[in-house]
Amino acid sequence: MRRFNFKKGFWVILITSLINYPVFSLSHAAPILALEKLIEEAKGNNPQIKAAHARWIAANRVAPQARSLPDPKVSVGSPMNIDPMRLQMIGASQEIPFPGKLAVRGKIAVEKAKRAAADFQATCLVVIAQLKRIYYNLYSVNKSIEILQKTLLLLQELEKSAQVNYSVGKVPQQDIFRAQTEIARLDMRLVILKQERESLEADINRLLNRPLDIAIHTPPQLSVTHHRHNLAFLNNLIKQRSPQLKARERSVEQRRQTVKLSKMNYFPDVEIEGGKLHNTVTNNDGYMVNLKATIPLYFMEKQNNGLRESLSRYNAEVEDLHTTYQALLFQVKNAFLVEQRSAKLIELIQGSIIPLATLTFNSSQANYGVGKVDFLTLLNNLLTLQENEIELHNELANHEKAITQIEEITGKLT
Repeated sequence: MRRFNFKKGFWVILITSLINYPVFSLSHAAPILALEKLIEEAKGNNPQIKAAHARWIAANRVAPQARSLPDPKVSVGSPMNIDPMRLQMIGASQEIPFPGKLAVRGKIAVEKAKRAAADFQATCLVVIAQLKRIYYNLYSVNKSIEILQKTLLLLQELEKSAQVNYSVGKVPQQDIFRAQTEIARLDMRLVILKQERESLEADINRLLNRPLDIAIHTPPQLSVTHHRHNLAFLNNLIKQRSPQLKARERSVEQRRQTVKLSKMNYFPDVEIEGGKLHNTVTNNDGYMVNLKATIPLYFMEKQNNGLRESLSRYNAEVEDLHTTYQALLFQVKNAFLVEQRSAKLIELIQGSIIPLATLTFNSSQANYGVGKVDFLTLLNNLLTLQENEIELHNELANHEKAITQIEEITGKLT
């Protein structure tokens, strides 16, 4: 019967103290205040949001212009001939579009403004969703770095222990090589993850319009967003308040008004001109009134084709509306399914896989201490537990990214 190796027992105790990563309850997750602050900063500083807001404000200034009459014209003149009787004339003219045209042009401008408002809301949601997704990816990377660094410390101590045991002939040299190989692999993964962390932090700073080298901190435990909405409720939210769908609806209405305006182009516009005449010889005054009208003489080429163009653009917008609606339905359903899948995986990993992997590792620790388990088995169990921990935090991030995509389309879930 083998005697207990106290040196191995020491390392077993050390490993046990370092490997017990905290497992948290999803139902008691605290809000991420840091993320909320980043979102508020993005709303105030993001250039895309500012540009969309400026376009919205500009679009609101178009309707009053579209409803206004064309500027009047003033004319002053005198005939240039050899007749001693000379006339001097001063007058003004005003173009008046066919009744209803200005109102329709105003409606078109109003719909453009409503489209700009919906685009502004959509831009806000898109930027916030981008920020959240990057933040959750950063959280996942930070947790992976944290877990790998803990495992690296353990492997370094295991390597030292294997070298000591190899020097006295208790373990084969391959144990040392395997430990060194895994240490090198962890170093490689850490190099990659640290580069990803810097890139993600720079991307967040880009969205916030600030220097790219500012560090971004993530919480030690990610909050999990819970909602009890079913898919039918989410689909109804798309119809009610999706800015992307609202923007398409406004485009359809704008094109409908454009078709109406194209039909009105068959009717003439008029121009009223009035003036005062003065005879410099007789010193008499007279008055002149003219009425001019546009004749759609070339309607076969102009108005007919203009109407067909408007109808085709209207039909295209209707099809784009249907395409957008179907795409949003798919995106919400896909995100809903991913959210459900991640919730189940989180429960499974946290409630079953990690506890079982921990028991397996603890058992291999005890058996390794008395020589019943070899070094490679202990190492494999350690790495399995490590990957399970990383997978848990990856699924937490995936869950929140799925919720983020739903909110990007439907707005904030309450």
